[in-house]
Amino acid sequence: MSRSQTAPYRQVQRAKALLLAADGVANVRIAAQVGVKPATVRAWRARFAEEGLAKLGKVRAGRGRKSTIPQQKIDEIVHLTRHSTPDGQTHWSCRTMAAKAGVSAATVQRVWDARGLKPHLVETFKLSNDPKFEEKLIDVVGLYLNPPEKAIVLCMDEKSSVQALDRTQPSLPMKPGRAQTMTHDYQRNGTAKLFAALDVLTGKIIGQCLPRHRHTEFLKFLRTIDREVPEALAVHLICDNYATHKHQSVRAWLAKHPRFQLHFTPTSSSWLNLVERWFRELTDKALRRGVFRS
Repeated sequence: MSRSQTAPYRQVQRAKALLLAADGVANVRIAAQVGVKPATVRAWRARFAEEGLAKLGKVRAGRGRKSTIPQQKIDEIVHLTRHSTPDGQTHWSCRTMAAKAGVSAATVQRVWDARGLKPHLVETFKLSNDPKFEEKLIDVVGLYLNPPEKAIVLCMDEKSSVQALDRTQPSLPMKPGRAQTMTHDYQRNGTAKLFAALDVLTGKIIGQCLPRHRHTEFLKFLRTIDREVPEALAVHLICDNYATHKHQSVRAWLAKHPRFQLHFTPTSSSWLNLVERWFRELTDKALRRGVFRS
């Protein structure tokens, strides 16, 4: 610790003083070498004799600079943050709260940081109101954890409106001190609809781009799956509640192909379909910063 370049300076001083004391150096000389008062050296030695190395780097309770913000003012800031909003605005900022509470913006920031309050952030949620939520949840998770014998489990969905975007001006490459650049505006060169089915066991994707995503295209994709999956395997297809998946023509096709079984996720529960996770990877790593001229 005495040789550390990252530890707090006070800890380094204390470690050097204790090493000199171990060599038998007098407290006055230790104080001169380390740059503190002899009384401080005596206090450090006494504490080390009492507590050892375990608490050498810790500051005792009650030490250090005392807070200058009354607890009543802190409680007021916390209460206002949690239970009110500024006039004509949706949430507090450091400056609006500082003006309201009569303190500095830095004080408000310290109070918020200490209590994990982040008025500028909002988290979204959606609870499923599907009356058969539990039944569908158990069905889908059961397929993930314990798939049937001689069967393949596929997570299927459509990624609609995949845009082919080109930039209006050439981008500049990344270099030290500057990130890669890309113009904020773009030229749209058409869209595509991607049908994808993720094999839960292997991670393989069966994919097909089609011009639209009606029941007609869904039937085409079902035929594609039928061709690519060996005939000896039953097909358990996990999909959402999109109307095209329940169309009369689709039900008729499924009746003629009994090896296909559709399992529907609960409403507002796209997180249960693993192919959605793959769509996110596709968007983040291949589409969002890509340049597509057609």
